[in-house]
Amino acid sequence: MDFNLLIILLSALSLVSSQSQYVSPDHYFINCGSNSDTDFTGKTFIGDENRPNFSFSGGRKAVNNNAAWEIYQTARVFTKKSSYELEADGNNTFVMVNLHFSPFVYNGIELSTSKFDVSVSGYTLLSDFNVGNSTVIKEFIIPIGLERKFRIQFKPTSGSSPAFVNAIEAFTTPSELFQHGVLSSHISSVGKIGDMDIISSSSYAFNPVYRINVGGDNIDVDRDILRRNWTPDDPFIVEPHEAENKTFAGTPNYQEPFAARYDAPDDVYKTAKWLNPNSSVHNVTWNFEVKKNVMYFVRAHFCDIVSPGLYSSDDAFNFFIYNNYKEVIKPGDKVSALQVPFYYDFVVDSVGSGFVNVSIGAISGNSQPVLLNGLEIMELLKNSGVVDTWNDEKSSKKLYIVAGCAVGGVVFVLLIGFLIGFKCRKKKAVGGTKTDSNVVPSYGLSSYTSMNVDFSINNPSPIPNLNLNLRFHFTDILQATNNFDEKLVIGKGGFGKVYRGTLPDGKTVAVKRGEKGHGQGRPEFVTEIMVLSKIRHQHLVTLIGYCDERSEMILVYEYMEKGTLQDHLYDTNKDDEKLSWRQRLEICISAARGLHYLHTGSDAGIIHRDVKSTNILLNENYVAKVADFGISRLDNLEESEMAIKGSFGYLDPEYISCMKLTQKSDVYSFGVVLLEVLCARPALDNMLPPKEANLADWAIKQIKDGMVENIVDPYLKGEINPNSLRKYLDTVERCLKNTGEERPNMIDVLWDLEYALKLQQMVVDREPYDDSTMNTSLQLSMSMIDRLPSKCNDDDSQVNDSGYPSDSQVFSQLKIEDAR
Repeated sequence: MDFNLLIILLSALSLVSSQSQYVSPDHYFINCGSNSDTDFTGKTFIGDENRPNFSFSGGRKAVNNNAAWEIYQTARVFTKKSSYELEADGNNTFVMVNLHFSPFVYNGIELSTSKFDVSVSGYTLLSDFNVGNSTVIKEFIIPIGLERKFRIQFKPTSGSSPAFVNAIEAFTTPSELFQHGVLSSHISSVGKIGDMDIISSSSYAFNPVYRINVGGDNIDVDRDILRRNWTPDDPFIVEPHEAENKTFAGTPNYQEPFAARYDAPDDVYKTAKWLNPNSSVHNVTWNFEVKKNVMYFVRAHFCDIVSPGLYSSDDAFNFFIYNNYKEVIKPGDKVSALQVPFYYDFVVDSVGSGFVNVSIGAISGNSQPVLLNGLEIMELLKNSGVVDTWNDEKSSKKLYIVAGCAVGGVVFVLLIGFLIGFKCRKKKAVGGTKTDSNVVPSYGLSSYTSMNVDFSINNPSPIPNLNLNLRFHFTDILQATNNFDEKLVIGKGGFGKVYRGTLPDGKTVAVKRGEKGHGQGRPEFVTEIMVLSKIRHQHLVTLIGYCDERSEMILVYEYMEKGTLQDHLYDTNKDDEKLSWRQRLEICISAARGLHYLHTGSDAGIIHRDVKSTNILLNENYVAKVADFGISRLDNLEESEMAIKGSFGYLDPEYISCMKLTQKSDVYSFGVVLLEVLCARPALDNMLPPKEANLADWAIKQIKDGMVENIVDPYLKGEINPNSLRKYLDTVERCLKNTGEERPNMIDVLWDLEYALKLQQMVVDREPYDDSTMNTSLQLSMSMIDRLPSKCNDDDSQVNDSGYPSDSQVFSQLKIEDAR
């Protein structure tokens, strides 16, 4: 009976193990530019012209008969932005993408000289990438969102040189490959600087730079279930004669919840570099060249294949990063048997050295074998937040028309409801108001201190107190700004000067120092901290920390390399700093996304209250982020409790006359920004005649009088598609209506701007060698433009009878991403 019971238990365990085991992927393996399948490295690559379970848009097939491998005898070549659309398996959270590039001559063009970008779901995988003269395989691991579908997008970046790809591998990884909710030590050259959970945030993709089989040989893709290449450690070890290679003839003893077979192949855990106890040195070091000032994910693999017996609780050795951080490795704390694989994860800043080094070392008096089996170093790619909505032109045109009608119907119903309920308050004199009672306490000398702030005004709608570990020493600020060197000043505002600073880890930041007599003070300081500590979004500037010592009020932000939007409109005489119409539309779209999240990302919603071109900042890629939340407020506060605050030229007339501050006040201010973008002139210019001084009043009159050519920035002459301009002007006019009920919500503004960009792309992206077969006229009639998105009042039955998507299908395409 006991024997039978044992058999049953073993069978059950075997079944559970087999059910949890990761199965070798069978899709997607794509032979690009081909109508035939081919076998390569143990997998069948499907010709993309057959495309049984994926789709692609754009591109032409190209043939290279001189390639040695059949997989590289064809490619898909892209003369404009194009993509492959795939779908991940339901239960997995990461997808592994391998891109194959083997250059050749296409129509007289050397593809070895091509430069192009590759992106997936907001992650820029390759930027201005050049293959060179050899075959290259690039690997990435990318988090996948709830919708499961993802696009691999290719975009040429240099003149007439096209982008290309020969083969694509894209398959979901085991869900446990990266552990959610687990903190990894964050290491710089000075030691540990904190802990990070980079997995749960889904804000990073991984670009493997090194996969090292320590003490072993090359491991090819056919010997790794995740199709990874592992290389020997010999080129990277500093003093190879101080360590010995060790090999284990058996099979690693995998145990949950430690490493699994897919974390690294058996051959990684069966080999190791071992520090001989009789060696004259106490450490063995490996040195790896990496990019400067970049964050890396480092995974160190261990499996004791040397010990003759079980561990004691004291058995341990050291694992070093940069020689200044030490992790004590105690196998006995991890596992209870020999030959059990496990690993440690770290986040490592490369700072300015351009190198990352790791070491293993003995502990004096300890007999535990000192060894390392494998090492992975992966560059962390931050999500840019810019997820391109580009799609096949014919299908996207239909989607925009139908979605516009659906949104228009909803907006029309809401507009009627607002008009019925609207009642403007009586005019109130602008005068003193109740004093804000926000107080930020001063602190001692600890580097990071919690802060409790009651962010309310007479507590009409209190926000729970928050514990914020964001505090900087004043001495750290002085060091970062070189004692507030005036040469580092990059801007001035209502709060004070802004300096470019450098933190000890090499990170560049913007340091805003409050100054007396600048109009903004303690309440604005508190508000900025509280707003930015509660929200995170790819199009809102990130708060890194603050300083509240010696009566100082200092805020530290992420550094935005390209400065303010205004800097690139009319505060520059350099043509290379001016923005094209397409760039301006993309910047407006990014800012609208940030404001939409601000309005809807919390229960009460937040009103920015000071939307203007100097509060829209641009990073190195000209991606826009909204900044300066010092006078922001919750949407559910009573207007009578608030003074009129904002910037002249951008203030909502309803706010001034009726003290009615709503999210639509931000919409009005954003409408003025849209005019600045088009006209390239300030919102207020007292040097002009009185009738022209106020941009909003003057421009709207010119538009209504049919004199649009008088207001458009001359730099844009001949560049703007007329249909794009019509849609843009219609959006501006609706944003600048006198009452909030007449204005659109920010989501509607966002939709209109995206459609204006689509109209612009329909001309700009169309080239003589374009692959598209769309025959629709590029000059859409004004009646067609007016239908999109908010002027169409067709009911649902009309939409559905036409065979277009239902409302739920339409709105699923309009989902705005949450904060990352």
